[in-house]
Amino acid sequence: MQTATPERRKASRPRADALRNRERIVTAAREMFVEHGPDVPLDEIARRAGVGNATVYRNFPDRDALVREVVCSVMDRTARAAEHALTESGDAFEALEHFVHAAADERISALCPMIASTFDTQHPDLEAARVRVEQLVADLMGRAQAAGQLRTDIGVGDLMIVVAQLSRPPAGSPCMSVDQFVHRHLQLFLDGLRAPAPSALPGRAVTVEDLRLA
Repeated sequence: MQTATPERRKASRPRADALRNRERIVTAAREMFVEHGPDVPLDEIARRAGVGNATVYRNFPDRDALVREVVCSVMDRTARAAEHALTESGDAFEALEHFVHAAADERISALCPMIASTFDTQHPDLEAARVRVEQLVADLMGRAQAAGQLRTDIGVGDLMIVVAQLSRPPAGSPCMSVDQFVHRHLQLFLDGLRAPAPSALPGRAVTVEDLRLA
């Protein structure tokens, strides 16, 4: 029994190192995808992550696998932001506001083109992450609507479209200077969501299904 403990500790160290390397690769890839788009060379990602090219390919056999992991990790953090907002007691609309601003900081719009054009959008990992986020956003909006604070003529799709469009410029865009205005414009949008609504919206509320069919 005494000799087993050191062996277990020795075996766990490479796994911990491998996990840290994987996290560094995903973080570096996310930054570079936002800055330059999904076609950035993998060796540049490895350099920023501080790992060798072989480490990148050992974790991600191809570019699609890496892009998918980046998108899923962003969606996972977005989901955690929504879960945190749902645990907030007090004003339901303020909780929704906190989530929207947190989601914007994840640079969702910069990653949207990669979801559409880089890999299989029906991959189980991506689908599970998407469904989780959509349900949490629906819960946040439902709570604010039940409190009479959020106008009832909007859907989850309306919120997600605007957050994606206002949050960040497309990946690789030279207009990153607009970042300084993001939260200001998001707040203008959020103020327009408050109930009672000052005017009627044309058309109907946009659903998640509408987004998938667009």
